[in-house]
Amino acid sequence: TRMDGQPPDHTIPPRPRYIGIVNWRGTWTHYSKEVHRFSKVWLQTLVAPIVTTLLFLAVFSLALGGAIKEIAGVPFDRFLAPGLIMMAIIQNSFANTTSSIMMSKIQGNIVDMLMPPMRPGEITLGFVLGGATRGVWVALAVAIGASFFVTLRIHDLGLIVFHAAGASLMLSLLGVVTSIWAEKYDHVASITNFLVTPLSFLSGTFYSIDRLPGIWRDVAQFNPFFYLIDGFRYGFIGHHDASLALGIAVVVIVDVALWMICHRMFAKGYKLKS
Repeated sequence: TRMDGQPPDHTIPPRPRYIGIVNWRGTWTHYSKEVHRFSKVWLQTLVAPIVTTLLFLAVFSLALGGAIKEIAGVPFDRFLAPGLIMMAIIQNSFANTTSSIMMSKIQGNIVDMLMPPMRPGEITLGFVLGGATRGVWVALAVAIGASFFVTLRIHDLGLIVFHAAGASLMLSLLGVVTSIWAEKYDHVASITNFLVTPLSFLSGTFYSIDRLPGIWRDVAQFNPFFYLIDGFRYGFIGHHDASLALGIAVVVIVDVALWMICHRMFAKGYKLKS
């Protein structure tokens, strides 16, 4: 009997849950939360980018279609469409992770991501896959919408999938790094306005870099976004401005480097624990 004279309590306490090497349930829950977050406001996160991208296609086709009939042997609108689809991936993947983490930091609930039994890699994976999902969803919708106005033919499906995945991961990772570093939305806006937007517009989205003067053609090849668009466009029209093998290597190296930076930031709690 117990000291208070009551019969002994034979209730068996619950056993700790075995997580294993990877917390799959926690990672899936984190990813599902990210997808649910942007899908709840689908008019803003999905429909608006689609409309904007199709407007770009219409405006540039009407403005330049008469002056530029063909680029690399294909009609101008067919050359332009893959670049615009990739630009949609770049902008939306970056916007998703930055908005998610910045909102959590400002509201003070980012600590809820650091307390569960999740490793830095698992936290990074949840954010990154959420941003990549939004980027790919927008890209698919833009491609479907553009197909009503432009003839899109698949030349190499493997390269299309690789560069779409590589771009969405790259910009999602860059968004994580940016939002962890940033202390307010103005800092995020500075990266968007002075890095992401210029690099995406100057990466051959609307033109072939063969049209650039010598020195600027060389400068363009230091832009990782150029290799994303060049390889992605090759998957549709069968033309590329740079080595495809070099482009694949650049995408893999940049993605791995950004992953390591994100992992380190979460592991150290950089600007997250204070």
